[in-house]
Amino acid sequence: MSPSDGPAPADPPRPTALPPRERRLLIDAVREAARAAIMPRFRALDPADISTKSGPADLVTLADTEAEALIKARVGAGWPEATVLGEETVAADRALRAVMGTADPCVVIDPVDGTWNFAKGLAVFGVLMAVLRAGRPVWGLLYDPVMDDWIEAAPGEPTRFFAPGREPRPLRASAEARAGRLTGYMPLGLFRREDRARIAAEFPDFLRITSLRCAAHEYRMVAQGHAEFALSGPTPHPWDHAAGVLAVEGAGGVARFLDGSPYDAARPKGVLLATGSQAAWDVLAARFAFLA
Repeated sequence: MSPSDGPAPADPPRPTALPPRERRLLIDAVREAARAAIMPRFRALDPADISTKSGPADLVTLADTEAEALIKARVGAGWPEATVLGEETVAADRALRAVMGTADPCVVIDPVDGTWNFAKGLAVFGVLMAVLRAGRPVWGLLYDPVMDDWIEAAPGEPTRFFAPGREPRPLRASAEARAGRLTGYMPLGLFRREDRARIAAEFPDFLRITSLRCAAHEYRMVAQGHAEFALSGPTPHPWDHAAGVLAVEGAGGVARFLDGSPYDAARPKGVLLATGSQAAWDVLAARFAFLA
């Protein structure tokens, strides 16, 4: 959608954000799982601890499955009304993907986002968690197990950065909108082979386009104003994007599908564009409109 196409469609009202008790429960569950299952296995995996799912670059490790199990057990015990679904649970039963668009509430987990990095010993991975109500995110967490810090976001609230022993800090996304000054992230390898050359042909007009292979850190960078955009692949899984959408929006940014539609976790296909400003969204959406 370009500025000439008229105003973007209005987002539907978001449900009430999450109460403090549930927020604390979820944050504690993630931090405990990181201490017990993720960090002890970082750079300590045996080959037998790593397996593939859909292809050689789509990895799962023992840390993924153990962390997801720990988080599900902790959240299930403390919040029995919630449906708790993780990436690895859905990988084993694809029919559960649709539940994320209808359950109220639904806690969605990516226990190790950036598993490829984690398995290769790169310290660029995180834990993503979101609470959905009928497909709409009402709370999100982007947690870094290495540094034990996190970004928390909810509708109508400023996105904030938290670290033990430090005061929470509100975040502000970048207002830069000039193409030649934009830095961002795009997973080129997730697009159809026949689209990749056309996508890559746009890269030289921007300051830098790369991929961290970790949605948690890509969204953290955009929310902190260190990068201007993140463009998803054509299959935007809720465990990869729901929390990041809230984080970018709460930092003053914009997150919509390239066709102008607001984010909806129930939507199985579509390219999602998150930017630091509406002006940057318009520039990028026009450049990559052929992916809508």
